[in-house]
Amino acid sequence: MLDFLARFGETLLYTLRDVTPIVVILVLFQVGLLRRKLPNIRGIATGSVMVLLGLALFLIGLEQALFPIGETMARQLAETAGEVARDGVVRWQDYWVVYLFAAAVGFATTVAEPALIAVSLKAKEVSGGAVNPWGLRIAVAVGVAIGVSLGCFRIVTGTALPWYIVAAYVVVIVQTYLSGRTIIPLAYDSGGVTTSTVTVPVVAALGLGLAANVPGRSPLIDGFGLIAFASVFPIMSVLGYAITAEQVARWRNRNERKEGES
Repeated sequence: MLDFLARFGETLLYTLRDVTPIVVILVLFQVGLLRRKLPNIRGIATGSVMVLLGLALFLIGLEQALFPIGETMARQLAETAGEVARDGVVRWQDYWVVYLFAAAVGFATTVAEPALIAVSLKAKEVSGGAVNPWGLRIAVAVGVAIGVSLGCFRIVTGTALPWYIVAAYVVVIVQTYLSGRTIIPLAYDSGGVTTSTVTVPVVAALGLGLAANVPGRSPLIDGFGLIAFASVFPIMSVLGYAITAEQVARWRNRNERKEGES
């Protein structure tokens, strides 16, 4: 208990140091530039304390739970695949369970991502209900699942990261030209919100743990990069979802017009 309190106090001080510049900037702009008093000072102070406590506990949780779980699971899965390949040769097909696990983790963490939930609810509000929050979250989660699974395949095979990212963004550029103007900003933001509090720690730990347990792979060189996959593939999935929905709507309208004419 004493060790936890000491660790919590240390983390709380680090968090206070990191958050203080943000608070100072906001207060200076509100009081000095806008020349207006801070509204609801008591509420702001209470919220600030809750943010500090929450961030400190969250960081401790990352260090003691999420990172170790991700690394342990990746190590166990890699060891299982290594037992299949007894000759010591790394074959990408032997690691199929790793790809499956990566896809499941990417999907689950994205659906639970608070930033994505906030964006999907705002999208529904601004669009007047045209954007389905669950549809958007599922589309983004599918993109992250595919991206993280493909990223694990890259780690296992040891292929160069830039080729994957360049190819993915070429697809995104083509999809951007084919998509409607209203969905493009939302799709690009959907790629950004996946790199947040829940997805990043688990996915990063998965990549590092996998790279450390695949023969011939370096955690420093091969372990990082999964977050890039988790950022670009949701853009592809949301744009693809929008293009498909638009084509389906046009097909239905054409059929309805034909039935009306007949």
